[in-house]
Amino acid sequence: MDYRKLMDLVYVELVGLTEPEANSLRLYFKICKISGKSENLIINKHIIENLYPIIEDEKMPVIQMDFDSYIAYSVTNESFTSWDDYEEFEGKAFRIYKRSRYLDFIKVHTFACDDYPGHFEHYGIVCLDHIVNVVSVEKPVINEVKMKIP
Repeated sequence: MDYRKLMDLVYVELVGLTEPEANSLRLYFKICKISGKSENLIINKHIIENLYPIIEDEKMPVIQMDFDSYIAYSVTNESFTSWDDYEEFEGKAFRIYKRSRYLDFIKVHTFACDDYPGHFEHYGIVCLDHIVNVVSVEKPVINEVKMKIP
């Protein structure tokens, strides 16, 4: 599966991350959807009615994303991020950035450039609870896997 096919997805959850080998990265994502059943939320005696929670879509497989190598990656608690008009990207939950603060950081923090290791991309995945950033010269290999997520 091509990364661009994921770029229209809106709600995803990061459910796992590992480095199967040194400097390789494997990520697991669960596709989510808006529930068809409304709920009420009570906050300090105030009731907010008819909210539709975002839930895992149990009919959808888990997305496994493998990077054979990477320059850098980060996972940030979504609660500590905010919108930044400076950034330019394509996609919704799965993004490819043309300009970002993370790319700027990589250019200052590392000696990675187009000469070495070659042209690289910033892949961003905006999840329900996390923001995942991966900078790599490698395109990710994406597979749908069936697995039970605890």
